[in-house]
Amino acid sequence: MTSASTQLDFSPTVSLAIIGAGPAGLSLALQAAQALPDARITVFDARPADKDVSGDPRTLALSQGTVQELQRMGVWDAIQASGQSAAIAEVHVSQQQPTVLWPGQGQPEVRIQAREQGVPQLGAVVSYGTLVAPLQQAWLQAIARNPDRLSMRFGTAVKGVKPTGQGVEVDADIAEPFDLAVLAEGGVFADQPKLHWPDGVSRDYEQSAWVGTVMLSPDSPVGVAYERFTPSGPAALLPLPPGRLTPDGKVGPRAALVWCVQQNDDPVKGLDNAQRLTVLNTLFHPRVGPIVDMSPLKCFPLGLNAHRRLVSEGAVVRIGNAAQTLHPVAGQGLNLGMRDVHELLSALRDARPVSCASPQAKSEWVQRALTRFERKRQPDRVALLATTDFLARSFTFPAPILATLRGLGLGAVGAVSPLKRLIARSMMFGWR
Repeated sequence: MTSASTQLDFSPTVSLAIIGAGPAGLSLALQAAQALPDARITVFDARPADKDVSGDPRTLALSQGTVQELQRMGVWDAIQASGQSAAIAEVHVSQQQPTVLWPGQGQPEVRIQAREQGVPQLGAVVSYGTLVAPLQQAWLQAIARNPDRLSMRFGTAVKGVKPTGQGVEVDADIAEPFDLAVLAEGGVFADQPKLHWPDGVSRDYEQSAWVGTVMLSPDSPVGVAYERFTPSGPAALLPLPPGRLTPDGKVGPRAALVWCVQQNDDPVKGLDNAQRLTVLNTLFHPRVGPIVDMSPLKCFPLGLNAHRRLVSEGAVVRIGNAAQTLHPVAGQGLNLGMRDVHELLSALRDARPVSCASPQAKSEWVQRALTRFERKRQPDRVALLATTDFLARSFTFPAPILATLRGLGLGAVGAVSPLKRLIARSMMFGWR
């Protein structure tokens, strides 16, 4: 425990700039306000203050670890109360192509169930707006309680971050000094600049993701997330709460669709919705049941952008999409960013010195914390980057044996309980 005088020495001078008010940025702000109870925290975001983010329909898959973080922040109850979240009780992974060397009955598959793992759910599915709106509301409420040290700069685009030797200057029309700047939002792959070694890795997979919403049969199992490896790429169905596809449509079981295909041989682009529905019903495992309807689909290019370092020039750190943008094959992009938040806060809290009364002491604290953060985060992010990159690129390799190897890998995971348990824990909580 620190004394009141120690907190007084530490607190008045430590300042943190968070650039980006998306899930990672707002989560960091909320948790930093508690973990560093005397620090000055400012969040910058270019969107206007009156913009309603609650209706943003983009689908996010949350791991159980991310759900637990949201519970600790006190926003999960609001998300559940909205009626716009769906629990993931099971993950089912299979392959469309037959695995010719598989010795077992039927084709190999992996089924990971929450009850087998001793957890209430493996995760949950929400829309971007359903997640960000309560996070933003909680942050504004925190500001109202602590206006002297917490602030939100809506409508303020950050033009640059300049290291100063003992901190940074954030250029948002005027230069403002901070002890630490966190780049928390990076946008989507198509809008990001390409990286070059040694800054990082950038790879265009020459794949597209067609995304939308489908209506399932009333007999379809509830709470199951499906991943299906097809010759064109991975396709996924994520459970959604019951609802309508159109304002005047019938209420029924729904799922979010992510359908990845090769751009140079796109089987989706030239089809109308009825034809797409017909093709879609040939892709997934029979356990899904009939897909009875679908919304119009939107298309997004897919690629990898990953900075080699998370920390640059001492007092600037990247988290979330600002650090890495992944292929959606594992649905782990947001969860990786939330683990960035957790580890950064742990490093800042644990490295805090007895006193930060001098600029030099503050600078040493920041350096020590960020060194620890980067060291702790790299194994988890490198493992996930390598896995998703290999899976994404494997669909472009011409060798037919790769489909067999993928199938055999699925069979091994499904048959070996310790291996399946390891995969399940990494899916929920990351590689630790």
